[in-house]
Amino acid sequence: MNSAHTPPPSRPIWRDPDFRLGLRDMAPLLPAIAVWGVVTGVTMANSGMGLVLAVAMSMLVFGGAAQLVATPLVAAGAPLWVVLATAACVNLRFVVLSVAWRPYFRVHPRGVRWSLAYFAADMNYVLFVQRYPKPEPQPGQLAYFWGGAWSNWAVWHGASLLGIFMGDRVPLSWGFGFAGTLALVGLVGAMLKDRVSLVALVVAGSASVAAWSLPLKLNIVVAIAAAVVAGLAVDAMLRRHRPGASV
Repeated sequence: MNSAHTPPPSRPIWRDPDFRLGLRDMAPLLPAIAVWGVVTGVTMANSGMGLVLAVAMSMLVFGGAAQLVATPLVAAGAPLWVVLATAACVNLRFVVLSVAWRPYFRVHPRGVRWSLAYFAADMNYVLFVQRYPKPEPQPGQLAYFWGGAWSNWAVWHGASLLGIFMGDRVPLSWGFGFAGTLALVGLVGAMLKDRVSLVALVVAGSASVAAWSLPLKLNIVVAIAAAVVAGLAVDAMLRRHRPGASV
């Protein structure tokens, strides 16, 4: 492994300037992440699932969208395969993000990359590729990743656990769900960087509304499938019309 891509072993990573830079870049997004985490925790607490299951889901899944779609399915007694398939579909984006991260982190041992996979998050990826647009290993990348990832992880789980433990005292009539939607809209808006993602967003929203009557929240699965197909189609079309592209 090339030591140029990791902080010196004698210096704790939290003292690395790139780690602090990752913290600083993530800081403006943390309030929205906290709101979303509290809403997710309150939703799980009010769904009827037990405290142990809610805490376990929060700590192990580490995916707000997957938790929100899986919670009503669990509460409704949906078959396990439906719960797992829906959560897997929602989290398919992490496969894409991990593939995009691979050129940056391929120089690190497998154990390090497994830990990166658990802490990977949408906004962490957006900030990372903005900071390092060239997909190749560079000094400071690992420390920068951990700065954003750890702050995101700590705020999310702290807020989610807060929502779980205070869920019985916070009725859903307070409008927390709407606050969570606003927070999610803000986070998604920050990720819209090109026409492909914009088309995927519009198609996903339209498909979700069109398939709203499907049982067990399957309209979410339909929306994800439609968005992936539309995104791939638009990306292929743009590549064909790009100057210098082969026909």
